[in-house]
Amino acid sequence: MDSLTQVVLGASVGELVAGKKLGNKALLWGAIAGTIPDLDVLANPLLDMVGQLSFHRSVTHSFLFALVISPLLGLLLSKLYKKNETTWKEWGWLFFWGFVTHILLDSCTTWGTQLFWPFSNYGVAFYNVFVIDPLYTLPFMVFVIAAAFYDRKSKKRRILNYTGLAISCLYLLFSFGAKAAANQVFEANFEKQDVSYTSYISKPTPLNTIFWSVTAQTPDGFFNGFYSLFDKSDSINYSFEPQNKHLLELYLGNPRLDRLLEITKGYYTIEPAEKGIKMNDLRFGKFDDWRESGGGYVFVYHIWKNEDGSLSFKEINNRPKIDKQYFLDYWNRIMGSK
Repeated sequence: MDSLTQVVLGASVGELVAGKKLGNKALLWGAIAGTIPDLDVLANPLLDMVGQLSFHRSVTHSFLFALVISPLLGLLLSKLYKKNETTWKEWGWLFFWGFVTHILLDSCTTWGTQLFWPFSNYGVAFYNVFVIDPLYTLPFMVFVIAAAFYDRKSKKRRILNYTGLAISCLYLLFSFGAKAAANQVFEANFEKQDVSYTSYISKPTPLNTIFWSVTAQTPDGFFNGFYSLFDKSDSINYSFEPQNKHLLELYLGNPRLDRLLEITKGYYTIEPAEKGIKMNDLRFGKFDDWRESGGGYVFVYHIWKNEDGSLSFKEINNRPKIDKQYFLDYWNRIMGSK
């Protein structure tokens, strides 16, 4: 999830663990705990494109990191706040739960989180919330901020924090329910249209859990479609795109390419480029494909072979132009207007 959401969640967890003893210090250090895993981006200048994609949400987003680093930070903070009644174990629990809730929430998004690093570099993803969702973050933030204005021993402070946590958890439960409802419609349309798929990924479109996108894998390529819970008709017009796996043959055997293929979980298509090829990461789908003009993939990787036989990789920025008309069209589509 985005940084603001992780700060809010971390602050709330810090309050839950140690608010009675630390007051707003628990909110502060909880927010810091919720931020620490995302500091993995500081390594980006030292890594190439594939290295950045592979390292993100790996070491600092693993259960092992939470288990090892939390007690060390707990010990450090207990030394820093010697006059406080809070023990190193309580500090350790604050960081542990700040880390664990961070990585579990990240696992709800599309990118994938390497929870079991270093034993596995598989990116666990539940695809039930978008990386930025104001309906999750804003109500949660309001209650956490309100809690900060009450004394650390106040019952109202605890109730406000519990309420914020409860609302956030209920929203996540709703997202799983909305995903299940959308999946029923997607599967019914696959059957009706005789689409024989091996697997599919459904995920919410940006900023909501009402409007869903699906990408279904077949032996030859992928079907893409969209459905809003407010759609008056359950009929879906799927578009098809061939995978063109044969275009990869000249590039196979390269460790970095192998890792990039792992990251996409097999959800990719290849298209020729003026120099080399382009790989579309289909896990994120064509979020603009709901428009009549169609849309491009969010993550596209340009791959080409150098004179010495090595491969070069570059991410292509393929983000849509966001303006007032775009938001109006998008809102209408969410509300069921096709």
